[in-house]
Order: sequence, then C-alpha cells, then structure tokens
Amino acid sequence: MTIWNKLVTALRGAAHEAGEAVTDSQALRILDQEIRDADSDLNKSKEALADIMAKQKLAAGKLKQTQERIAEYEGYAVKALDTSDEALALEVAGKVSVLETQRDEEQSQLHAYTQSVEQLRVAIQTAQTHIKRLKQQADTVKATESVQRAQATVAGRYAGSQTRVQSALDSLERIKQKQAERGARMESAAELARDSSEDALDAKLRAAGITPQAGNAQSVLERLKAQRAATGGKSA
Repeated sequence: MTIWNKLVTALRGAAHEAGEAVTDSQALRILDQEIRDADSDLNKSKEALADIMAKQKLAAGKLKQTQERIAEYEGYAVKALDTSDEALALEVAGKVSVLETQRDEEQSQLHAYTQSVEQLRVAIQTAQTHIKRLKQQADTVKATESVQRAQATVAGRYAGSQTRVQSALDSLERIKQKQAERGARMESAAELARDSSEDALDAKLRAAGITPQAGNAQSVLERLKAQRAATGGKSA
C-alpha cells in the first residue's frame, strides 16, 4: 500500500470515528427525531387507510345499486316473458348482461379495496405496537441517561471535594508545622534569656565579693602556693 493510500485510509478512519462520536453525542436527539418520523409515517398511513375505507364504502354502495338494478331488470324480463313478448325479454336480458359485467367489475374493485384495508390495518397495528414499545424504551433510556449524568456529576463533585479536603489537610499540616517551629524558637529564646540573666547575676555576685572571681590570676597563684606548702616547699 502506498503512502498516499495509507493517508487516505487514515483520513477515512478518522472521519468515521468523528462521525460515530457525533452520532453518540446526539443519540437521544436522533432517537427522538426517528420516533417523530415514525409517528408521522403512521399518521400518513392512517390517512391513507381512511381514504381507502371511504372508497371501499362507495364501491360497496355502488355494487349494491348495480345488484338492485340487475334484480329489477330480471323482473322486467320475466314480465316480458309472461306477456309472451320474447323480443322485449331478450332486450331486457341484454341489459341484465351488461349490468352483471358491471357488477363483476365492481365486486373485483371492492375486493381489492377490502384487501387493502385489511393489510393496511394490520400494518398500522404493527407499527403502533412497535412505536409504543420504542417510546417506552426511549423513556427508559432517557431516565437511565439522566441517572448516569447525575451520578457522574456527584462523582465529579466528590472527587473535587476529596481533592479540596486533601488540600485543606495539607494546609493544616503546614500551619501546625509552622506553629511547632515558632514554639521551638520561642522556647529557645526563653532559655537564652534565662542563661543571660543567670550570667549577669553571677557577675554581680562576683563583683560584690560574695562569690569568688572565676579564672583570675590571683586565685590561680593562691592555689599554687597552697599546693607548694603542702609538699614542703619543693617542686614536684
């Protein structure tokens, strides 16, 4: 397969997928329109049935009139024979023959109308049953679609709320951490303040001569003299 053919095939596949996507997204609208079209066709069929039934009724009335005329002229022929007027009876018989041909044609036409009426009635009844079932199923599909959309909305909101809750918990942990760090710094500062205060007090006591001076030369010299005296004045 050439590159061009592959490209054309890929484009056709993309167009098909796009068409299916559009069809799926508009499925309920398409279904509603198809049901409306079916209803429209059903109404047209009912109108056609009414028209054929009217023609059937007219054909039946016309056939009845023809049959009545045949019976009437047959009576005339019999009367002509009763009066021995065979020529007139033959002429009347000719009229009866024409009427019988007309009757046969009218019977055939009436039969055709009757068959059409019966067939159309069956078709309409079947269509009505199918459309009724289709509407019921469409209502079920719409209800399911509404429920699923509601569920999807709730699920989306729940996922969003979970994200917001987690974000709030993270923020809370950060606040707690900052508070703990601030508390630790405050405790350290307090300890330093206490240490500084104690050092200042010790310095005041040493300056007043209440406590010995720590680390001065005189105290070191006095300690050495005391050690020397203890050893008899000799160095170690």
